[in-house]
Amino acid sequence: MDIDEEKVDDAVLALLRLTLHDGYRAWKGFDWGALDRLYRKGLIGDPVGKAKSVVLTEEGLRRSAVLLASLFGKDR
Repeated sequence: MDIDEEKVDDAVLALLRLTLHDGYRAWKGFDWGALDRLYRKGLIGDPVGKAKSVVLTEEGLRRSAVLLASLFGKDR
């Protein structure tokens, strides 16, 4: 099966929003390939390092909120 990496990246960014702490940090327990792509897109800080969390950029914070609502929000 072919995987749409854009959809994977959107889902990972939305799920990063669920582990948000300190206003802009999220636990980085996701696929390294997806985290690297999000970093190259400017949505998160560099995920490589000893820290167990990653920094979401301003654009990453905005986009993660939109994606979380659109992908996982309940219809009202």
